[in-house]
Amino acid sequence: MKNIFIGGAWPYANNSLHIGHLAALLPGDILARYFRKNGNPVFYVSGSDCHGTPITVRANKLGVDAKAIASHYDAEFSKNFADLDFSYDLYTNTMTEFHDETVKKYLKQIASRGYFYEKTEKEDYCEHCGKYVSDREIKGTCPICGNIADGDQCDKCLTALTPDMLKDKVCKACGNPTVLKDNTHLYFKLSQCDKHVGKLFEKYKDNWRPTAINETAKYLKEGLRDRAITRSLNWGVKLPFDGFEDKRVYVWIEAVMGYLSAGEQAMTAKGVDFNQFMHDKNTVSYYVHGKDNIVFHTIILPALLGAIDETLTMPERIISCEYVNMGGDKMSKSKGNLITVNTLLANFDSDSIRYYFCLNNPEKRDSSFDLDDYVSIHNKHLVGGYGNFVNRNLSFLAKKFEGKLPELKLDAEVKAEVEKTYKQIGELLQKGEIKEATTRLYDYVQYANKYYDTNEPWVLAKTDLEKFNAVTSNCIYLMANMANLYEPIMPRRARTVSELLGFELNKFAPVVYDASKTVANVPLLFTRLDPEQIDMTLGTKDTFNA
Repeated sequence: MKNIFIGGAWPYANNSLHIGHLAALLPGDILARYFRKNGNPVFYVSGSDCHGTPITVRANKLGVDAKAIASHYDAEFSKNFADLDFSYDLYTNTMTEFHDETVKKYLKQIASRGYFYEKTEKEDYCEHCGKYVSDREIKGTCPICGNIADGDQCDKCLTALTPDMLKDKVCKACGNPTVLKDNTHLYFKLSQCDKHVGKLFEKYKDNWRPTAINETAKYLKEGLRDRAITRSLNWGVKLPFDGFEDKRVYVWIEAVMGYLSAGEQAMTAKGVDFNQFMHDKNTVSYYVHGKDNIVFHTIILPALLGAIDETLTMPERIISCEYVNMGGDKMSKSKGNLITVNTLLANFDSDSIRYYFCLNNPEKRDSSFDLDDYVSIHNKHLVGGYGNFVNRNLSFLAKKFEGKLPELKLDAEVKAEVEKTYKQIGELLQKGEIKEATTRLYDYVQYANKYYDTNEPWVLAKTDLEKFNAVTSNCIYLMANMANLYEPIMPRRARTVSELLGFELNKFAPVVYDASKTVANVPLLFTRLDPEQIDMTLGTKDTFNA
């Protein structure tokens, strides 16, 4: 029995979650729920990434404390994930004392192994503000298109920039020109991790998605380059080394160390030895994230882990997702086509949301969110498929037979179909193929409805009561296992059906309903969606009120 460690990418606490975040992170919860049902020891962690330049830039612009912004969105993220039934063992944030101490502990360990060095270089300095300014705190003229651009990217021509490329640079805060001034930073010898990361890539890449393979191969081919681990900020984790009191740990290294701090905190709370768990050769790790975070999980994270201790469990399963577009266009706040999780939750049920983004998950290519498509899938799959199968069987029993469930007389064909489905779904989920697993589950729903239609129990109730009971018992058996199979995807409806039929949801194996149960009141599992009653303007406003 494998130990399972699942790390969900840490969303940046500077704005509300959008559907791209949801699509990328949801597979982590499906995996965690599946492996728990399978009996594996599981730890599933994540948190809010609360430090770094973008938050400080926004805080300065609004005249508020950076912590106020980060704390607001951290609380919002936690609520969003709870409302969507994410089953984290721990969802935390990078502002906690435990995370702070853990990062410092590992930085000292990496330093002791010779992976850090100091480097002095020219950096933009604002004499008026009396501080070094980062790329996002600078604006100037883009050398490509001539428009005004930030120090990291030109929003007009979309060219990726560095501050030294800009002409006529000024500090965003005060508008005064910047000057170049010597500044000393601490660097991580990423170049020395080339062989270690390359070896892991060759060992595990068959478990990764194509984009993750291609992105990682590209970086390895170019050769890994050393990276600064410090930034001239006053918001973030302080350095545990003398001479860097005016610096903070760069978020690229601090945030990925969150997997270690959150993992240790979660395991300690449950009496599990973190070092033993993460050094166990029987432990398999899954890292779940979006396309823009691939390199941080396939190169940066294994390099840091190797610099800490080569015997730690390395990233083995990379569950990366592509982008979610809107009608074929990339989501953009400026275009007004960005849909937040708040908007989804204001309009739709959590199981419905989870189902749609599993079925339409951008696993190997970009997907596109379309409201008409969402409504169609909900009404066809959940109302007309799953919900209808449950309702027409149980409502008929409630109406004609006082809701008494018949004793199970399991048909060999039904038994084989159920066992085959568990095997197929289990194999798909272990590989992180959530989209295909969800598609296969709908095939199972269609099989169940076809079995019902072919055997016509409503006719048998009048002509052959014994056969009616046998057919109905198989339908209820299919129903119970439908709920159990769907539980990682739609946990709320699974609980409803399990309570109606009297079976447990704690095993990923065929379940049998309790024939002594009586089903008097049969709730509708899902209600039809009417596009005219959906308001996609809800939850679109920035929730942070300065």
